[in-house]
Amino acid sequence: MALLPILKYPDPRLHTVAKPVEQVDDRIRTLVADMAETMYAAPGIGLAATQVDVHERVIVIDISEESDDLLVLINPEIYWRSDEREEFEEGCLSVPGTYEKVERAAEIKVRALNEQGEPFEFHADGLLAVCVQHEIDHLDGKVFVEHLSLLKQNRIVTRLRKQQREARRAAEKQKLAV
Repeated sequence: MALLPILKYPDPRLHTVAKPVEQVDDRIRTLVADMAETMYAAPGIGLAATQVDVHERVIVIDISEESDDLLVLINPEIYWRSDEREEFEEGCLSVPGTYEKVERAAEIKVRALNEQGEPFEFHADGLLAVCVQHEIDHLDGKVFVEHLSLLKQNRIVTRLRKQQREARRAAEKQKLAV
Protein backbone atom coordinates (compact mmCIF):
# COMPACT_ATOMS: atom_id res chain seq x y z
CA MET A 1 0.00 0.00 0.00
CA ALA A 2 1.04 3.56 -0.60
CA LEU A 3 0.04 7.06 0.38
CA LEU A 4 -1.12 8.94 -2.70
CA PRO A 5 -0.74 12.71 -3.22
CA ILE A 6 -4.09 14.51 -2.97
CA LEU A 7 -4.79 17.20 -5.57
CA LYS A 8 -5.56 20.61 -4.08
CA TYR A 9 -8.28 22.95 -5.35
CA PRO A 10 -8.19 24.83 -7.76
CA ASP A 11 -6.07 22.22 -9.61
CA PRO A 12 -7.78 21.80 -13.01
CA ARG A 13 -7.42 18.00 -12.82
CA LEU A 14 -10.14 18.05 -10.16
CA HIS A 15 -12.56 18.97 -12.95
CA THR A 16 -11.86 15.81 -14.96
CA VAL A 17 -14.90 13.56 -15.33
CA ALA A 18 -13.97 10.03 -14.26
CA LYS A 19 -14.51 7.09 -16.60
CA PRO A 20 -16.30 3.92 -15.52
CA VAL A 21 -14.14 1.05 -14.31
CA GLU A 22 -14.18 -1.59 -17.06
CA GLN A 23 -13.01 -4.49 -14.91
CA VAL A 24 -12.60 -4.84 -11.16
CA ASP A 25 -9.20 -6.53 -10.95
CA ASP A 26 -6.07 -6.46 -8.80
CA ARG A 27 -5.10 -3.03 -10.16
CA ILE A 28 -8.41 -1.59 -8.92
CA ARG A 29 -8.13 -3.42 -5.58
CA THR A 30 -4.63 -1.94 -5.13
CA LEU A 31 -6.02 1.51 -5.95
CA VAL A 32 -8.78 0.98 -3.36
CA ALA A 33 -6.22 -0.06 -0.70
CA ASP A 34 -3.98 2.93 -1.48
CA MET A 35 -6.95 5.31 -1.46
CA ALA A 36 -8.14 3.95 1.90
CA GLU A 37 -4.67 4.32 3.41
CA THR A 38 -4.47 7.88 2.04
CA MET A 39 -7.94 8.79 3.34
CA TYR A 40 -7.24 7.44 6.85
CA ALA A 41 -3.82 9.16 7.00
CA ALA A 42 -5.18 12.54 5.85
CA PRO A 43 -7.44 12.09 7.98
CA GLY A 44 -10.75 12.11 6.14
CA ILE A 45 -14.03 10.23 5.81
CA GLY A 46 -14.20 10.00 2.02
CA LEU A 47 -11.94 10.07 -1.02
CA ALA A 48 -12.65 9.86 -4.73
CA ALA A 49 -10.08 8.58 -7.22
CA THR A 50 -10.23 11.94 -9.01
CA GLN A 51 -8.67 13.53 -5.92
CA VAL A 52 -5.56 11.36 -6.32
CA ASP A 53 -5.36 12.05 -10.07
CA VAL A 54 -6.85 8.70 -11.13
CA HIS A 55 -9.84 9.40 -13.32
CA GLU A 56 -11.86 6.25 -12.80
CA ARG A 57 -15.13 5.93 -10.86
CA VAL A 58 -13.84 4.66 -7.49
CA ILE A 59 -14.74 5.99 -4.04
CA VAL A 60 -13.77 4.99 -0.49
CA ILE A 61 -15.79 6.15 2.52
CA ASP A 62 -15.62 5.47 6.25
CA ILE A 63 -17.86 7.55 8.50
CA SER A 64 -17.44 5.29 11.54
CA GLU A 65 -16.01 6.74 14.76
CA GLU A 66 -13.40 3.96 14.89
CA SER A 67 -12.40 4.22 11.19
CA ASP A 68 -13.03 0.51 10.78
CA ASP A 69 -16.01 0.32 8.41
CA LEU A 70 -14.67 0.95 4.91
CA LEU A 71 -17.27 1.31 2.16
CA VAL A 72 -15.94 0.83 -1.37
CA LEU A 73 -18.01 2.13 -4.28
CA ILE A 74 -16.94 1.29 -7.83
CA ASN A 75 -18.99 2.88 -10.62
CA PRO A 76 -21.45 4.33 -8.09
CA GLU A 77 -24.75 5.71 -9.31
CA ILE A 78 -27.42 7.55 -7.37
CA TYR A 79 -30.68 6.28 -8.82
CA TRP A 80 -33.07 8.05 -6.42
CA ARG A 81 -32.92 11.29 -4.44
CA SER A 82 -35.50 12.50 -1.94
CA ASP A 83 -37.20 15.82 -2.55
CA GLU A 84 -36.34 16.74 1.02
CA ARG A 85 -33.10 18.70 1.30
CA GLU A 86 -30.70 19.05 4.22
CA GLU A 87 -27.83 21.43 4.84
CA PHE A 88 -24.58 20.02 6.22
CA GLU A 89 -21.23 21.65 6.86
CA GLU A 90 -18.78 20.00 4.49
CA GLY A 91 -15.03 19.93 4.25
CA CYS A 92 -12.76 18.32 1.68
CA LEU A 93 -9.26 16.87 1.60
CA SER A 94 -8.72 18.79 -1.67
CA VAL A 95 -9.79 22.08 -0.05
CA PRO A 96 -7.90 22.01 3.26
CA GLY A 97 -9.11 24.21 6.09
CA THR A 98 -12.39 25.12 4.37
CA TYR A 99 -15.76 24.19 5.84
CA GLU A 100 -19.01 25.50 4.37
CA LYS A 101 -22.68 24.57 4.49
CA VAL A 102 -23.97 22.81 1.37
CA GLU A 103 -27.55 21.76 0.69
CA ARG A 104 -28.07 18.24 -0.72
CA ALA A 105 -30.76 15.57 -0.95
CA ALA A 106 -31.59 14.27 2.54
CA GLU A 107 -31.84 10.66 1.36
CA ILE A 108 -30.47 8.75 -1.62
CA LYS A 109 -30.45 5.26 -3.07
CA VAL A 110 -27.19 4.07 -4.60
CA ARG A 111 -26.03 1.16 -6.71
CA ALA A 112 -22.37 0.28 -7.17
CA LEU A 113 -19.88 -2.56 -7.40
CA ASN A 114 -17.80 -3.75 -4.44
CA GLU A 115 -14.08 -4.72 -4.48
CA GLN A 116 -14.96 -8.12 -5.93
CA GLY A 117 -16.94 -6.55 -8.77
CA GLU A 118 -20.27 -7.66 -7.28
CA PRO A 119 -23.23 -5.27 -7.61
CA PHE A 120 -24.99 -4.00 -4.49
CA GLU A 121 -27.48 -1.30 -3.55
CA PHE A 122 -28.11 0.70 -0.39
CA HIS A 123 -30.17 3.53 1.04
CA ALA A 124 -28.34 6.40 2.74
CA ASP A 125 -29.32 9.40 4.82
CA GLY A 126 -27.52 11.78 7.16
CA LEU A 127 -23.74 11.96 6.96
CA LEU A 128 -23.45 8.93 4.65
CA ALA A 129 -25.82 10.51 2.10
CA VAL A 130 -23.83 13.75 2.20
CA CYS A 131 -20.52 11.93 1.83
CA VAL A 132 -21.68 9.79 -1.12
CA GLN A 133 -23.06 12.84 -2.95
CA HIS A 134 -19.88 14.82 -2.22
CA GLU A 135 -17.60 12.06 -3.55
CA ILE A 136 -19.74 11.39 -6.64
CA ASP A 137 -19.49 15.12 -7.37
CA HIS A 138 -15.70 14.62 -7.48
CA LEU A 139 -16.10 11.80 -10.02
CA ASP A 140 -18.24 14.18 -12.08
CA GLY A 141 -15.51 16.85 -11.98
CA LYS A 142 -17.13 19.05 -9.35
CA VAL A 143 -15.70 20.25 -6.02
CA PHE A 144 -18.05 21.08 -3.11
CA VAL A 145 -17.12 24.77 -3.10
CA GLU A 146 -18.77 25.05 -6.52
CA HIS A 147 -22.11 24.74 -4.69
CA LEU A 148 -21.28 28.08 -3.01
CA SER A 149 -21.69 31.66 -4.23
CA LEU A 150 -19.07 33.02 -6.64
CA LEU A 151 -17.93 35.44 -3.94
CA LYS A 152 -17.22 32.58 -1.51
CA GLN A 153 -15.55 30.54 -4.26
CA ASN A 154 -13.24 33.45 -5.15
CA ARG A 155 -12.32 34.03 -1.50
CA ILE A 156 -11.46 30.34 -1.06
CA VAL A 157 -9.34 30.26 -4.24
CA THR A 158 -7.48 33.43 -3.20
CA ARG A 159 -6.76 32.02 0.28
CA LEU A 160 -5.62 28.63 -1.03
CA ARG A 161 -3.34 30.16 -3.68
CA LYS A 162 -1.77 32.37 -1.01
CA GLN A 163 -1.18 29.30 1.20
CA GLN A 164 0.37 27.42 -1.74
CA ARG A 165 2.71 30.35 -2.52
CA GLU A 166 3.77 30.58 1.12
CA ALA A 167 4.41 26.83 1.26
CA ARG A 168 6.57 27.01 -1.90
CA ARG A 169 8.56 29.94 -0.48
CA ALA A 170 9.14 28.09 2.79
CA ALA A 171 10.32 25.01 0.88
CA GLU A 172 12.70 27.11 -1.23
CA LYS A 173 14.14 28.79 1.88
CA GLN A 174 14.67 25.37 3.43
CA LYS A 175 16.54 24.17 0.33
CA LEU A 176 18.80 27.24 0.45
CA ALA A 177 19.54 26.66 4.12
CA VAL A 178 20.81 23.14 3.47
